[in-house]
Amino acid sequence: MNRTHHRGALLAALACFLVGGSFTANSLLGSYPYAGGQALRYGLAAAVLLALLGRRGTAPLRSLTLRQWVRLALLAAIGMLGFNLAVLAAERTAEPAVPGVFVGCAPVVVAVLVPALAGRRPRPAVVRGALLVAAGAFAVQGWGRTDGPGIGYSAAALCGEVGFAVLAVPLVAPLGPRLLSAAVCALAALEAAVLGAAAQGAHWLRLPDAVEAAALGWQAVVVTVVGFVCWYAGIQRIGAERATLFSGLIPVFAALTAPLAGTGGYGLAQLGGSLLVGAGVVLGSGLLPRGHGGDGSGRGGPREADAERPAPAAAGEHGSGWTSRRRPADMGGC
Repeated sequence: MNRTHHRGALLAALACFLVGGSFTANSLLGSYPYAGGQALRYGLAAAVLLALLGRRGTAPLRSLTLRQWVRLALLAAIGMLGFNLAVLAAERTAEPAVPGVFVGCAPVVVAVLVPALAGRRPRPAVVRGALLVAAGAFAVQGWGRTDGPGIGYSAAALCGEVGFAVLAVPLVAPLGPRLLSAAVCALAALEAAVLGAAAQGAHWLRLPDAVEAAALGWQAVVVTVVGFVCWYAGIQRIGAERATLFSGLIPVFAALTAPLAGTGGYGLAQLGGSLLVGAGVVLGSGLLPRGHGGDGSGRGGPREADAERPAPAAAGEHGSGWTSRRRPADMGGC
């Protein structure tokens, strides 16, 4: 694996680390209006990202087609707001681990879906790695009580997590990770405001207290700005198939940090699951030296990843989550 692919893997892992470790901030927002919180979080993130754009600024947005704008809106609606709403709905009748297990299957779905959309076969090494990641995520989180609606909404959350990666793939090259993150956050903030006003009227937004403001600020600046840019920069370098493997690290990082916040423990099941996730990431992402990874034919990961990675962005451009048995720390979505 060359330097570009190592950097992509590190960026994807960092994004998932930030999401997995953000459940403490989520737990502080339990009584804050959902739509208002999402609007504030993504609105602030969009403002920060727009301020950080380079010389090109928002110029590439003017060249987007109507179809690309629709894809951006769907990315915000499905991969971010829809994902979080589905998780909240699932947890009304299901334990948090249930949607977590479903979302843990996202690497498997992406490993099959992305090649299918590109008209090629799935890469065996990536699929095998994704299966190990899904099994490890299940071991880390366990299973819980649920019913029909809980399973249905958990499946919807899985669709949101998959959409967060797949819908973004054709947009990374023309926009670059930073502008893509800024645009999708701005759209998500607007969609959240419309949703809140329609569903809750005047009560959709209120002034957060000091603790809630700190939690929202952390989610906006660290989890969303840094996390989104790293995530899409990872996709830009190693492709969506391999980048999504790293989402299996989210429950691992969450489980590791849960004891620090007194919201969970880290036992043998979590250790075993963490090892499975790590093995799946190493196998499927091409981190093994050439001749040991890839598709089993002796070809290493970098050559395969070149075929799936979007074209590089212009110079100056860069780039859902789970808390193990606890409430998700959404990455966007993710």
